Amino acid sequence: MRRRQQPPLPKRHGLDPARVRMPEDGEWATIVDFVLARETRIPAERVDEMFAGGEIVDMNGPVAANAPYVPGEAVWFHRDLPDEPPVPFDITVVHRDETLLVVDKPHFLSTIPRGGHVLQSALVRLRRDLDLPALVPAHRLDRVTAGLVLFVVDPASRGAYQSLFQDRKVNKEYEAIAPYSNLEFPLTLRSRIVKERGDFEAREVDGEPNAETVVELLEVRDGLGRYRLHPRTGRTHQLRLHMNSLGVPILGDDLYPEPTDRPLDDFTAPLQLLASAMEFTDPISGDVRRFDTRRTLERWVTTTAPAGAATPSRSPEPLH
Repeated sequence: MRRRQQPPLPKRHGLDPARVRMPEDGEWATIVDFVLARETRIPAERVDEMFAGGEIVDMNGPVAANAPYVPGEAVWFHRDLPDEPPVPFDITVVHRDETLLVVDKPHFLSTIPRGGHVLQSALVRLRRDLDLPALVPAHRLDRVTAGLVLFVVDPASRGAYQSLFQDRKVNKEYEAIAPYSNLEFPLTLRSRIVKERGDFEAREVDGEPNAETVVELLEVRDGLGRYRLHPRTGRTHQLRLHMNSLGVPILGDDLYPEPTDRPLDDFTAPLQLLASAMEFTDPISGDVRRFDTRRTLERWVTTTAPAGAATPSRSPEPLH
């Protein structure tokens, strides 16, 4: 396997620099012409500033603006960061050892840098605050979902733990607060979910199912239900879509059944969905490992349990 080329710039805010390779068949006269054509989101004035300030480099150091185009070579630089509203919630460490880090991610915080969320992502915060520059996630949670996320501390073990999630060898449990449904629980939902590139929303369509969720009703209070969700697959927005398809969309959902225009700095009324537990056989030690959240969903905490409130007569054992 070809060894990855180490970037000639250090990390900034826990992030590697962008690497831009010059195609073999490129016909640009200079590197600056290539960068202007390739990085269309960066204003030309800012590209000029980056070259003048020595911010664009190759393996030999800063690149001059008039340097000739070199097919097959690469340049590195740090992209400017977006203007992000700070997410005013802490990340809680649930477990840490030499190999793994398990945290409780708050609502509204991205797992990884993406789009307009870079510094305000769990990965960047943890790399910085815990001095773990090589930290990588084994899987992801949506920005609006809170709960357990597993990160790999030792880069040599990254593939083993990521494969657990890719191969569906992790038993994951979620909790959700949604309107009460008098359907017969537990029940299993199967459907086909697709999400087109560039769309915020996923949707259920006709065809062979590719998503499966087991839903249990744990408690009922004041017209609301506390549900346990077991995703057997990991499609985008699967749990939110499946709860919506039951006619009981998760409280605080800004996409389903209808999208809203919530501002990015509005941290009220979070989605009432929590990644509450995960269990797996450790691919390195062979031990069975289980982690449980320390968070609670605020709508359930603030919901009053009236005397004689209905509760399910039975609560099935968690799936293993």
